[in-house]
Amino acid sequence: MAHALSLRNIRMRIETEDPLYYGQKKLKMQGRDLVNLPKAVFKIMELEVLDLSPEREACLDYKLQMLPAEIGKLLNLSTLILDTNELLVVPVEITLLVNLERLALSNNHLTELPNGIKRLKKLTSLHLANNKFQLFPMEVCDITSLVFLDLSDNLLKLLPKRISKLKNLETLLLFINQLTKLPDTIVQMTELRCLWLGNNQIRALPKGFGYLTKLDWGERYTSSTLDGNPLTNPPLEICRQGPFAIETYQGVGPNIDAQKEAEKDASSKGRGRNRASSDAAKSLQSSESDKSRGSIDATAFRRGRAPSDAAKTLQGSESEKGRGSIDASTFKRGRAPSDAAKTLQGSESEKGRGSIDASTFKRGRAPSDAAKTLQGSENEKGRGSIDASTFKRGRAPSDASKSLTTPEKNVKVNQNIDTIKPKVLPQIGNDHRRSSTKALEGKENTPKIGKN
Repeated sequence: MAHALSLRNIRMRIETEDPLYYGQKKLKMQGRDLVNLPKAVFKIMELEVLDLSPEREACLDYKLQMLPAEIGKLLNLSTLILDTNELLVVPVEITLLVNLERLALSNNHLTELPNGIKRLKKLTSLHLANNKFQLFPMEVCDITSLVFLDLSDNLLKLLPKRISKLKNLETLLLFINQLTKLPDTIVQMTELRCLWLGNNQIRALPKGFGYLTKLDWGERYTSSTLDGNPLTNPPLEICRQGPFAIETYQGVGPNIDAQKEAEKDASSKGRGRNRASSDAAKSLQSSESDKSRGSIDATAFRRGRAPSDAAKTLQGSESEKGRGSIDASTFKRGRAPSDAAKTLQGSESEKGRGSIDASTFKRGRAPSDAAKTLQGSENEKGRGSIDASTFKRGRAPSDASKSLTTPEKNVKVNQNIDTIKPKVLPQIGNDHRRSSTKALEGKENTPKIGKN
């Protein structure tokens, strides 16, 4: 017996033609070999598939009672099948098999999994059916690579909310348990295609169950799907029709969300159009009102009235506070202030200059540019001023005198004044002498009445 189970003989049992594991090195141990599992099995480091399950009825009397800790040496294992044995525990060394992709532990007496099971990051299929699990093994929620999970025919009463971390899970078998409800987070497991919940105590499905759009309930509904539950919300006949019927019943789901989003977009576009049309109408009204505002009537110029904007400019500027204001009578008499007056009144740098006497405008005389320039500029102090008698006699300085006010021609003005002075003064002196001589002559010619 011992000679038959030598390492060489065990190697001769390795096969690579199994259609389920084609090309992989598989070893199948059964019958009496399971009762006394040879230690040589754990020396075949190249093993990829190890099947220690008694499949045939004739072998059911020979079951594996305990899994040796040496199992942790087979680091190349990708599949480990331990179904239908008498296992009470799984050795912690199994967590060293980091290349495991499929682990089958169904039909045993397990109540928990070893700590560190979450290290199996490549595990895609985990079979735990027909065991004694009362609590969901929490570390399983951290094996996010899982695609298939079978926990049917156990004693589970509650699923953890963390189960939603299994984003890649496509098959979840939970029939024949003691579940009374499902966590709300299950609706986030949108990759689920097969979900069997039959023979539990579930009365209602979580709201938003219609988000599980890939469920095959409407196409491949079986008795293991939901039958055997006291379902009322939604009723069983609605659930049998699939996720879309459940979504319609609950009023929550991706299709309803899309419809609401479309309606929201349509309403926002409508509001945008209304806003645009109202803005356009306001713009038209504004442009029309602008056209009617401040338009200069040609008749105003014909009647000798200056545009109101000029008066607003002269009177409205805050920077021109304290300056002399132009009497409105000027406009009534048809005289508009010249640009020179605006310039003299508008500049803040020219504060303190003499203001234009309103009486000048009342008398009908507009101050000439020459007078303003001679009186207003601080830089031109000391220059000859124009006699005010000119204005009293009703003569406004001519344009020629205006041109003399420019800085380049001020010299000529001074020269003209200097040339006039010698001529005027001698004349005044000669006249004075003549009048005095005549007075003396008059005295001498006066007859002396007393002597005669």
